[in-house]
Amino acid sequence: MTNPLEAAAANNDLPMSDLVVLDLTRARAGPTCVRMLADWGAHVIKVEATAKADPRMKGQNTQRLQPDFFNLHRNKRSVTLDLKKEEGHEIFMKMVAKADIIVENFRADVKNRLKINYDDCKEINPKIIYGSISGFGQTGPYSPRPGVDQIAQGMGGLQSITGIPGQGPLRVGIPICDLTAGMYLAIGVLSALHERHRTGTGRWVHTSLVEAMIGMLDYQVARWTIDKDLPPQVGNEHPINVPTSLYPTKDGNVNLAAGGDHMFARFCKALDCEELLKVPEFANNDLRFKNRVKVNEAVANVTQKFTTAECVDKLNKIGVPCGPQYNIAEMLEDEQIKHLGVTWSTLHPEKGNVQINGNAINIDGHKKGARMPTPEYGEYNNEVLKSLGYDDARIDELRKNEVIV
Repeated sequence: MTNPLEAAAANNDLPMSDLVVLDLTRARAGPTCVRMLADWGAHVIKVEATAKADPRMKGQNTQRLQPDFFNLHRNKRSVTLDLKKEEGHEIFMKMVAKADIIVENFRADVKNRLKINYDDCKEINPKIIYGSISGFGQTGPYSPRPGVDQIAQGMGGLQSITGIPGQGPLRVGIPICDLTAGMYLAIGVLSALHERHRTGTGRWVHTSLVEAMIGMLDYQVARWTIDKDLPPQVGNEHPINVPTSLYPTKDGNVNLAAGGDHMFARFCKALDCEELLKVPEFANNDLRFKNRVKVNEAVANVTQKFTTAECVDKLNKIGVPCGPQYNIAEMLEDEQIKHLGVTWSTLHPEKGNVQINGNAINIDGHKKGARMPTPEYGEYNNEVLKSLGYDDARIDELRKNEVIV
């Protein structure tokens, strides 16, 4: 029997086209997870609170066509529901019965108050995969706290290793905790989905901003846990390999990664500075690490003799990783970036034909792109409710009772 929620959406042949996802997320971390699923074909229903149930929706809807929201919520359909009302809760549970995946990023206790937590949903649909993101975890002393990216960057340790030495902690230029938590959750959801193929039952999958941040620190954490080596700030430099940094050129800057003895020798050959190989303090990477200030000064003196393009050309030809330092506009004009098709065109009734940031995954045989632009608030109310068996009169009554808008 055809799933009514799936039948209400446009068909596609993408890998997740047989999945129905209920999206209860807001802000960025949760939507990042759902966007991964939506981009690869899942039929996503974005369940949004009515403005009466959550006054913050008024502010959110004024931002609906701004770049952030518009980029996060493509390939979704929007319905509105007041989950605090009995009828709204009933509709949601009918949707749960037909869904494969639910994703939410409420504060840990909110889903319990609304009676839509994993146990509630599992009673209706034992196969449901339930994904959750919180600030600090679902349990523990900090679980009730509100969590945002800025706080997780500091608490997770990232700010302590970011920035120029001596200038204090620094936030990175993207909401890295939100984005990585979303991606980690997407991996977890798909792992649980794979298990469901064997067992026939679902799972509750959850992560948090702070867990995601600590996970992304990777070897920087291991430096401390294994060797009690506390990672410092090193600016644009690599924590271990020297020379690896951003260096000045005749007309700008160039990123260079010539750590390791073979790479350093290649660098010296490519830029005609083989005399550096004879400097005792530069003889191997351990010595270059100890004398990194002198090494970086010497390398900068060399790179300044060339343009950025000359450095990139000469070093890449000999196998030394090297590249320009772009701003966003410059990056999008690069021939390789254009070749990769990192932005997608989407047609919106108000904004017209616009470019959005695409999906970094490539699957051979499948074409990526935005199938649907970001939906209007509650745009698919009638379509989804009719797929669940509600007729026009009942839908009008739900709207009159402010269960939907």
